[in-house]
Amino acid sequence: MIYVGYGSGALGEIDGDGNKVGDTKLDAHPESFQLEKNSSRIYVNLPKSRKVVVVDRDKRIVVATWKTDTAFANYPMALDENEHRLFVVTRLPARLLVFNTDTGAIVEKLTAVGDCDDVFYDANRKRIYASGGDGAISAFEQKDADHYAELARIATVKGARTSFFSPELDRLFLAVRREGSQPAAIHIFAPAQ
Repeated sequence: MIYVGYGSGALGEIDGDGNKVGDTKLDAHPESFQLEKNSSRIYVNLPKSRKVVVVDRDKRIVVATWKTDTAFANYPMALDENEHRLFVVTRLPARLLVFNTDTGAIVEKLTAVGDCDDVFYDANRKRIYASGGDGAISAFEQKDADHYAELARIATVKGARTSFFSPELDRLFLAVRREGSQPAAIHIFAPAQ
C-alpha cells in the first residue's frame, strides 16, 4: 500500500494498481508520518493542531493523540521502532522531542537547528540528523532510549533544509538552492565514526 497525506486532514491509502482504497480522517493537514513495520501503527505530525496522532492503518482510525506541549510547527519526524522512540522536531521553539511510542510521553527535549524540515534516525550509529534552514545540521547521539545529547551542529548553507539520509550509502544528502551566482547543488555528508 501507498499512504499519502492530503487536504485539510486525511491519509489516503492507494493500492499497487493506483486505486484509492481508503481514507483515514484527521483534524488537520498531515505533514511527516512514519509507519511501523511490525504493527499497524502510523505516527502522523499535525502541526496546525500541535500534536502527533497514532493511526491504526488496518482499521483506518486514530487510536491515540499526543500533544507537543509548548512546541509548535512539528513538521519532520523519524522513528526508532526497536527502542519504541519517535523523534519529532519543532520549529517554534526549535526542539527535538523524543516520544515513547508505548506511552506517548515525551522523554527528552533538546534544542535543535532552527527551521528544520527533515530528520532521520541512523540505526547503525544510534544518531539523529536534523537539517534546518538556519544553516546547519544538528547531530544527536542516543545514549539510551531515554537520554540523548547533541553531538555536533554542522554549518551548512542558510535556507538549505531539505535532506535525505541513505543508510545503504551511509550518506546524508542536503539540497542547496541557487543563490545569486551560486548554482543549486546537493551537498553530501559522511557521518563521522
